[in-house]
Amino acid sequence: MISTGLARQLRDAGLRWKPASGDRFQIDRSEFDSEVFTVSELTVEAHEYSTGTVLGFNGTTEWALDSVDVNDALWLPREDQLRDLLRVAFRSLERTDYGYVVALDVDGDRQVFSSVSAPEAYGLALLAVLDRVSA
Repeated sequence: MISTGLARQLRDAGLRWKPASGDRFQIDRSEFDSEVFTVSELTVEAHEYSTGTVLGFNGTTEWALDSVDVNDALWLPREDQLRDLLRVAFRSLERTDYGYVVALDVDGDRQVFSSVSAPEAYGLALLAVLDRVSA
């Protein structure tokens, strides 16, 4: 799983989330820092309204939280989602003695991104792509 800090950087760089079953997220408030939720039709379901998307907490009678606006949630994309978002730029993922290295080919320019976890390396690579697109 990627770090909260990297998830915020990806969001701020323009990564948008359309909640789907299996997606993990945090409520972007300090009192929920250690809580990770998973979208599931059984417990947390995305409800689409004309005013936006709301994440409804179904069957959570022990909570005072019924729903949260998707803008107050922080998506924690999975490794496969990050790799898919890199699309054709993705070249390889390699395990090293120190972690993982993701290689990209962006307009003929080879770039590498490393981290202790594969999802974090993918996230750093995606952040670079998003930053390049917005520049």
